[in-house]
Amino acid sequence: MKRNLSNTKVGMPTQDAQVRAGNFSEVALGYTREMAMEEAARCLDCRHKPCVEGCPVRIDIPAFIGQIARGEMEQAFLTLNAASALPAVCGRVCPQESQCEERCVRALKGESVAIGRLERYAADWYRESACKLPPRPLPNGHRVAVVGAGPGGLTAAGELARMGYEVTVFEALHLPGGVLTYGIPEFRLPKDIVMAEVEALKRLGVDIQLNTVIGKTLTIDELLEMRFEAVFVASGAGLPRFMGIPGESLKGVYSANEYLTRINLMKAYEQNAPTPIMHGKHVAVVGGGNVAMDAARCARRLGAEEVSIVYRRGMKELPARLEEVHHAQEEGITFRMLTNPVQVLGDENGWVRGLECIRMTLGEPDASGRRRPIEEAGSNYELAADVVIIAIGTSSNPLIRLTTPGLETDQWGCIVVDGPDGRTTRERVFAGGDVVTGSATVILAMGAGKDAARAIDRMIRGEDAQGDTLLRNA
Repeated sequence: MKRNLSNTKVGMPTQDAQVRAGNFSEVALGYTREMAMEEAARCLDCRHKPCVEGCPVRIDIPAFIGQIARGEMEQAFLTLNAASALPAVCGRVCPQESQCEERCVRALKGESVAIGRLERYAADWYRESACKLPPRPLPNGHRVAVVGAGPGGLTAAGELARMGYEVTVFEALHLPGGVLTYGIPEFRLPKDIVMAEVEALKRLGVDIQLNTVIGKTLTIDELLEMRFEAVFVASGAGLPRFMGIPGESLKGVYSANEYLTRINLMKAYEQNAPTPIMHGKHVAVVGGGNVAMDAARCARRLGAEEVSIVYRRGMKELPARLEEVHHAQEEGITFRMLTNPVQVLGDENGWVRGLECIRMTLGEPDASGRRRPIEEAGSNYELAADVVIIAIGTSSNPLIRLTTPGLETDQWGCIVVDGPDGRTTRERVFAGGDVVTGSATVILAMGAGKDAARAIDRMIRGEDAQGDTLLRNA
């Protein structure tokens, strides 16, 4: 195999910005076989594998990239799938630039290897080639319940199923996928990709029960009484936060959670949609993360003439992925930095007519390490808006903690765990993902699901004190 010594990545083909701003089709079109092999040949196959250390699910990255470089596409997927339950998803939405790619040796003198693009290629190739998954493992006679069919829950379910566990996933919504389905837009993550990943887990034996709200339909204690030997809670953080400023109750103000759910889960962008959404001419999105970028780019696709990102810090402090910011800029999104809303303005009929903002400057770093935004007295101005979307984060729904005695949570309502394996203060109950950390990334939730699955396996097999207790009481 001839090494590719280029210091730059093979470019990713994308839809033209002006075309894609009017549709919900996927922006990035994916590598061809030739492009994937050319990019894979840039990997130096480092002895110490620093990229693996940056991967929350610990994929053997040099191995699968080397297989792509040699044209061994099926083996590349199997290497990926051995470590990741959702490779086609991760290849599209994981922040590789701050994880595996950040540690790539090639990044010392140029661009890192395009690990995420290659992961996407291998997963897509396998799915499109109709290859069979590895055979379903023999059952081991043990049952585990998983709460939530998002990335953390699906990963835990897949890991446990591969070990022979009978796994049932309980999902509150009418479709599985969690944030992958209701939160991330079609143009970043097509829903048929998510459903294909879910179907692969079902073929492993994972049972997914939809429209089941744990804490209402069933409680955690009732699950433990149903012969489930452990419960993994991965219910996410889907409760939206607001700023607490005047006017947030006006018609035309949305949480990003509601706005994106209506679009992604309920297809509000389609004509005659049963759950329509306002198509504003002037849309203001408050926030600077990936969710804010998603909401702004959706508004643009719904026909808004002007869409503004309103963020209280500067461009350097934006928490969104650089790729998402770049795509938003290409699509004509306006970035109003060092700006903070102080009031949503309404008309005489209770509809949004504007957003009163104040200009900010940056002071000394705060606890997050970012420079603290400070208001400039007297710098208030009005921004035209008929739709305002608040995208400043989410928190966990309190339903589970309120119906599970002895389950400890912190001041923000997140479930408290003891160490990386997700043990909670309730015996046989584990938790991971956003319900523990607050809003974070898909891959971190997957890493938590993988760690918890292995801890559950150790417990049930009796490799620790809790496991001994469980087996004695079984």
